[in-house]
Amino acid sequence: MVIRTALTVLLFVLPGLALAGIQTEEVHYEHDGDEMTGYLAYPDADGPHPAVLVIHEWWGHNEYARDRAEQLAREGYTAFALDMYGSGQVADHPSKAGEFAGQIRENRELLLGRFQAAHDWLQGHERAADEPLAAVGYCFGGTVALEAARSGMDLSVVASFHGGLGTDHPAEPGQVRAELLSFTGTADPMIPPEQIAGFHEEMQNAEARYTVVEFSGVTHSFTNPAADAVAEEFGMPVGYDARADHDSWRHLLGVLEGRLQR
Repeated sequence: MVIRTALTVLLFVLPGLALAGIQTEEVHYEHDGDEMTGYLAYPDADGPHPAVLVIHEWWGHNEYARDRAEQLAREGYTAFALDMYGSGQVADHPSKAGEFAGQIRENRELLLGRFQAAHDWLQGHERAADEPLAAVGYCFGGTVALEAARSGMDLSVVASFHGGLGTDHPAEPGQVRAELLSFTGTADPMIPPEQIAGFHEEMQNAEARYTVVEFSGVTHSFTNPAADAVAEEFGMPVGYDARADHDSWRHLLGVLEGRLQR
């Protein structure tokens, strides 16, 4: 399924109200002897609640990933912003971010292992409902989420926001359990049309349930308000688009509600 939509305005919660109605905590967990730093957010209301993993951009586990976890908590989910780099490492330059992300992308066993460690930690938490988790990833995080789905992990929904769609490990027929969502911009040079076409072919061959949403004229990192500053500082082809951000978020919430809160 392909949806092309004209793009509406995301109303961000004021920083002073960010924790209204939710609880948050920084947590530490392990994968293969490495300490990972995560961030848990969940509603004040009695749980457990349907649970969602949030996977950071190539910059690492930063405030943006935590903000998204808080947004999901305000929508009634137990959300866990995980750590793919270890020790909460965060890059402040594209070269370092590319180095961090490349080390994970080039080691599929490590990628899936670190995702699984966070998955298992959240699934075992008292605030997480006893049902398959969802996973939401941004840029690099979207790629990670899709690789987890391709591997056959028990996930209900996997959403990739401006994440790469190519893979060296295409899904086999019947292997993908999750409903997949991909949100991309038609002006994103990092996700060219041929990559999107290849994703369609892969998912059709895999008999997966999936949706690709393409926003006309929108470029990479369109969900992150900090993208414009990054574009200016580093000359990168990225940019925030409030309407695409809003529409993709509402689409995600609709699917999560249908799959996790029915």
